[in-house]
Amino acid sequence: MLFLLILVMLAGGICALLAERVDARLPRWIALITIVIDAGLAATLGSTPLSPDALAALQGAPEPSAWLVVEQYAWVPRFGISLLLAVDGLGLLLLVLTLLLGAIAVLASWQEVTRRQGFFEANLLWTLGGVIGVFCALDLFAFFVFWEVMLVPMYFLIAIWGHEQRAYAAMKFFLFTQISGLLMLLAVVGLVWTHYAATGDWTFNYFALLGAAAGSPWAGWLMLGFLIAFLVKLPSVPFHSWLPDAHTQAPTAGSVLLAGILLKTGGYGLIRFVVPLFPDASVEFAFPAMLLGALSVVYGGVLAFAQDDFKRLVAYSSISHMGFVLLGVFAFNELALQGAIMQMVAHGLSTAALFMLAGALQHRLHTRDMSRMGGLWNQAPRMGVFALFFVVASLGMPGLGNFVGEFLVLLGAFQAQVALTVAAALGLVVAAVYALVLMQRAFYGPPGSAILGMADFDGRETGTMAAMVLGLLVLGVHPQPVFDLTAPMVRVLLATLGGTP
Repeated sequence: MLFLLILVMLAGGICALLAERVDARLPRWIALITIVIDAGLAATLGSTPLSPDALAALQGAPEPSAWLVVEQYAWVPRFGISLLLAVDGLGLLLLVLTLLLGAIAVLASWQEVTRRQGFFEANLLWTLGGVIGVFCALDLFAFFVFWEVMLVPMYFLIAIWGHEQRAYAAMKFFLFTQISGLLMLLAVVGLVWTHYAATGDWTFNYFALLGAAAGSPWAGWLMLGFLIAFLVKLPSVPFHSWLPDAHTQAPTAGSVLLAGILLKTGGYGLIRFVVPLFPDASVEFAFPAMLLGALSVVYGGVLAFAQDDFKRLVAYSSISHMGFVLLGVFAFNELALQGAIMQMVAHGLSTAALFMLAGALQHRLHTRDMSRMGGLWNQAPRMGVFALFFVVASLGMPGLGNFVGEFLVLLGAFQAQVALTVAAALGLVVAAVYALVLMQRAFYGPPGSAILGMADFDGRETGTMAAMVLGLLVLGVHPQPVFDLTAPMVRVLLATLGGTP
């Protein structure tokens, strides 16, 4: 079933590419139908017990019952490479987020993309296919392949359909991600070689490699190879400079995918690979990692406040919000880890909505400069209501998902590092400032020169925004199902650390 999820996305991309020759409107419908089919398949995950073959593939797993679906296919047996796909509560949660935001990305580009629509939708679906592979692959070689698969089509989305400086932004994105990916590949090879030297067995199997680095003098360096790759994608200071350019120049659908999904692969990598594969090295690096998280929270917020460009402000705010994820993961307690996971999901919804809003404004006004806006609330009241909701969600309004995530992260991190947690909490104050400044400059005050005659949200845009509003409300009012879904994974992770508080 997991392999089928990936194949459907890849096949849907090919169909969308070919359909443009028949009718230019067909590719977007094919893309939407493909995602709906994948969502139907995903709804069946975990509904049947694991087969004997699946249980055999889990040999070495700390808690096999935590896994909902497991599949394994032979690939390069000579070197211990297989297509090992598995999903637990964390993976399932991120798969649902991927499919939801994938559909929203298609709808966001419905009228914006008017040239080469087939190739556009193909790249969008191939990016989603790569992301699904990243969230499912537990063979480290297959994981690296899917990591690369999701990056190449995203490069094309920025480079071809981006804005005025798209070539520069796409190349910067590509270089940052490829160089960091190369470091991860070297770390993967180093970890596999360490296991081979100890056991005489070649394997890239995640479960077999758990504990392989224990006692190795190279464990810290191998951990850094994985860590840097994931910090670049998160992104964290000082590896963040690609993000504002990529977000600003990307088309709306590209920004939705980047902010809502691709950044989450960084947080997922920290939780799934860095800490379990290198528990001792992770504990030793906990303070520097939490320091980088706190710096990202404050630094991203301060730079967001300094922006005049709507999309650039939201991009820097993403650096700030994802800093909470880094802070929560390396606090090494259940509260902080659950908060980091909730923050990833809630940030995916709120920031994707803000980028969709920014894209709608740019499509109508042909500018991202907030000094040319102003008075938008009277001109476009539906847009103003949604903007206010997602702005207050982003700054952590109680009753919404973002508040739950940030509150739990701070509560858990306070048990580990008081000073860094207090510093990160200052980011909440900065967030309130830049969020309210955004609303004031764009939606209140005298009308700007660019807004005369601007159309409000139509039914398609209102519907997609309402879906994300509902998601954040459910996460904020009733988050317990998310905690229950991810609790087995969190318990295993903490047990791996030997009960580190």
